[in-house]
Order: sequence, then structure tokens, then C-alpha cells
Amino acid sequence: MNVPLTQESTKNKPTLLVIDDETGPRDALKVILRPFFNIQTAESASAALDVLNSQPIDLITLDQKLPDRQGMDLLQDIKQDHADVEVIIITGYGSLKSAMDGIRHGAAGYLLKPFNVTELLSLVNQTLEKKQRLDFLRRFIGTSTSLWGSETESAQAWKELITGYQAIGKPALDHEPSSEPMPDLLPLFSDLLEAKDRQLLNHCSRVSFYATLLANRINLTLAEQKSLALGAFLHDIGKIGPEPYHFADDEISGTGEAVGHRHHPEQGAKLVLPLALPAEVGQMIAYHHERWDGSGYPFGLQGEGIPQLARIVCLAQTFDHLTAELPGRTPLSIDDACQRMLSYAGTHFEPKLTELFSRVVKEYKASLPAMAIATSPTDRSDS
Repeated sequence: MNVPLTQESTKNKPTLLVIDDETGPRDALKVILRPFFNIQTAESASAALDVLNSQPIDLITLDQKLPDRQGMDLLQDIKQDHADVEVIIITGYGSLKSAMDGIRHGAAGYLLKPFNVTELLSLVNQTLEKKQRLDFLRRFIGTSTSLWGSETESAQAWKELITGYQAIGKPALDHEPSSEPMPDLLPLFSDLLEAKDRQLLNHCSRVSFYATLLANRINLTLAEQKSLALGAFLHDIGKIGPEPYHFADDEISGTGEAVGHRHHPEQGAKLVLPLALPAEVGQMIAYHHERWDGSGYPFGLQGEGIPQLARIVCLAQTFDHLTAELPGRTPLSIDDACQRMLSYAGTHFEPKLTELFSRVVKEYKASLPAMAIATSPTDRSDS
């Protein structure tokens, strides 16, 4: 349900941590938010981490400039060690790049000072509702074995999951599942990926974007374009299982994917089977690690035996593994990634598609990272 903006008993209120080194803005946020929430404050990154490590926090408002470190660095640490805590960045030094960096690193929202009080309260409320959804999904995927059971068990588990998810933040009579699964389930799919790991959601979003860039240059029907956007977005849905998420560091050489994760294409395809998605979506999930020369997994398909849309997703997800900016790794440049992928044309990848993909991403090189972050499968489904 929505977090009501009314004064409640202290015990029932969510707890917010306001991180700002300036007394004025910090006190202003306390005055605005205290009637509705329990408020803790911190004037530095180190003080904030002390609070986070000593008591439960639901949501953080984070200033971008702090005396002991940058707010964006602190954000990454928060999402690494306290993934269930939501963060809203509130700053007087905003830019488009900093806003997109914040979203990429897991911030739920971004506000510029001076802010509108109504807008702030609305964003806080929406973010706490998002936290309710993600917490529900984390509990569900962490405890339910039925999702991974027989098709009948999985179908029942999906029904319970969808009903519980859609009930959050809505009146009791207003959460009947729709008969059209793709548009209505896309927010659920997105939240499922984020509930597992924010980097998994980011990876799947970028792969969907890169795949649809290529789709615009080949002869696909509108239905195929929509299926491609969704299938690319869900290609790693099999990784929401109990194993820890791992972003493969060197996907193209075949060494980066942990052995324990090599079952995720089959698991993912089986997982979505009860949802009656287009057949092409299941194929992309099942076959996105197959290789043109038959050296891929899990089925060892080769050449034209691999569906075309799955071949596209294979290219897109490999490109993202090579170029994604993540803490502790050095990504390849777009040109170097394309050159490396072209060296595998005819072995890992279909030659013509690889050449076309390389040309397309180079055309968009200057704006590619920002475009990939800013869009989602819903934005592209009607393109």
C-alpha cells in the first residue's frame, strides 16, 4: 500500500537518513519530513555509514558533495552493502551526467536544490512504495522454490507473485492481472531484475537497447521488434535464482561465465514458460549463449540453427560485457570492443550481423552510454 503522508506513531513510520554537510538544507529537510517519517541525519559520508551500520534505514536523501568524499562514491558503497536501502540524490550541483550516473548506480530519484516541497514528498512516497515492491520480490525469490518447480508449480507461483506485486500501492479492488502480459508484466520484470541485483537490471536494459539498435537496420516485423526488445531485456532472467549474481568479466572468451551460471539460459526459458510470452522471447533466453560455430551452450546449436533474434542478443550482451563500466574493472572502448568482436565473426558470431552491429554502434558512439541508460524496453516497443 502507499505510505500515507499523515502523522503516525513513531513505531509505524519509515526511517529516513538525511545526508548533507550544510546545516540549513539538513534542517529544512528535517522540518519537511519529520511529521511523516522518523529522521536521522549525517553531515558526512563516514557519519552516514555509522548510522547505516547501527540501525535499519528505509530511505536516504543524499547530497552530492560531502566533506570527506563524493556523494556518488558513497552511493555505490550504500548499494553494495545495503542494497535494500533506497536513495534519492538532492543536490545544488546537478547536471545531466550526474543525474544519469546516479540512476546507473542505483539512485531511485534525483532532485535539484531548491526543490518544491510537494515534489519532494511525492518522490519520497513513490520511492518508499518502490522499496515495498522490491522487498516483497526479494522475499519471494529468496524463499519460493515453486518458481523453479514443475510448470504447474511455477504457474501457481507466478500467479501468487503477480497478485502480491500488483496489490502493493493499489486499492484492494484495483489489482486484477490483465489478460495482456507483455505491457503489464514489464514493470514486474524490471523490479525482479533489480530485486536480484541492480547491476543485473542495468545489464539487461543496456542489452535490450543495443539489440534494438541493430533491429532498426534489418527487416523485422513490428511484432519481432517488440519480442526482441523484451527477449533481450529478459535474456538473463534465469539469474534471479538463489545463486549470487555475477557479472561475467570476459564474456567473449568464454572464461567469464561461472560454471554455476551456465544453466541460466535453460532455467530462464523454463521460468517464463507459464507466462505465455511470444515463443521468440523464450528462444532468446534459451539460446543467447549459443555460438555460430556450435561451441556455445547449453545446446551446442550452430549457424542458421540459432534463431536470428537470439543471434542478435548474443552480440548485444557480449558488447555490453566488454564495454560496461563497473567498479574494479577496465572496460574496452567501443572501437576496441567492436574490433575484438569482429575477430570472432564466423566462430562465435554470424559474420554479417557482427559487421552490421559494429557499424551501428560506432555511428552512435558519442551518445551510446547515455542513450542506453536513459531508455527502457517500454520506450522502444513501438519504434
